[in-house]
Amino acid sequence: MSQRPTDSLAGKIVTVLGGSGFVGRHLAQELLARGARLRVASRNPQKAYMIKPLGNLGQVQFARVDVTKPDSLAAVLAGSDAVVNLAGAFTGNLDALQGQGAGCIAAAAKAAGAGAFVHVSAIGGDAQSDVAYARTKAEGENAVRAEFPDATIVRPSLIFGPDDKFLMMFGGLVAGLPVLPVFAPEATLQPVFVDDVAEAIANALSDPAAHGGKTYELAGPEVLTMLELNQRIAAAEGRSRSLAALPDGVSGLIAALTGWLPGAPITSDQLKLLKAGSVASGTVPGIADLGVSPRPLGLFLGRWMMQFRKHGRFGVKGPSAA
Repeated sequence: MSQRPTDSLAGKIVTVLGGSGFVGRHLAQELLARGARLRVASRNPQKAYMIKPLGNLGQVQFARVDVTKPDSLAAVLAGSDAVVNLAGAFTGNLDALQGQGAGCIAAAAKAAGAGAFVHVSAIGGDAQSDVAYARTKAEGENAVRAEFPDATIVRPSLIFGPDDKFLMMFGGLVAGLPVLPVFAPEATLQPVFVDDVAEAIANALSDPAAHGGKTYELAGPEVLTMLELNQRIAAAEGRSRSLAALPDGVSGLIAALTGWLPGAPITSDQLKLLKAGSVASGTVPGIADLGVSPRPLGLFLGRWMMQFRKHGRFGVKGPSAA
């Protein structure tokens, strides 16, 4: 792995909380490429063991942490030059994890002497929302700013990648269902590539003097509706599919009746978040202000959806496959 010898992260200890997840695995590659000494901390660090061969000897370490417990945080953040907080969820005690708990994480990073702190929030955070996820995302930003004023807060839109749980899920559904119901078909998204998000975070860490104390929206170069997204997936698979755009009333009824069941297609809270959309507001700096030119979904979709084509790479590319 080539190292950039002039990068300010070279030799620095960067602790990534929640680093065993989707974004964390991609961020790890970006930080290692810059010569950082990476500490991956999560409740299940073994999920990130595949990262270790990507670094040099002693460049990667793993730590178990419960971010809702101050003593646990203090131990894993000790000696950190920089900290990234990726911890988050859609269910559970969200206040302890990504609401006021985010403030506790920021305070622990400050106490550990970290010179840079990046908190990953989300576009759509709303302190007045009746959806716990959106409300605690907004409250978490305020709590972070109160404890670590020079923190950089980034708000990504829907993050996509070859190993995500969104595009790949819809890819499988389009391949397996002759008719695919589309919830909130007019909901708008501005999907952003996971490696672009990783680069933006690393850039913020590299220059806290320029980016500290600021909030950035991380969004891709194009806005798509949910219906358009599914149409693109079907086209990339070379499949002719009927997409049933569900009216809001039907979607709400399905969510209300089945949302409590394991494996339900959508919950009431998920439907509210989807309908709210995930598009950059333009009221704060964007991903370009972090030195990143975001790449469009179309650059990758055909290659990634190949696994869902009939007969794979040997199948037809046009919309004629069953």
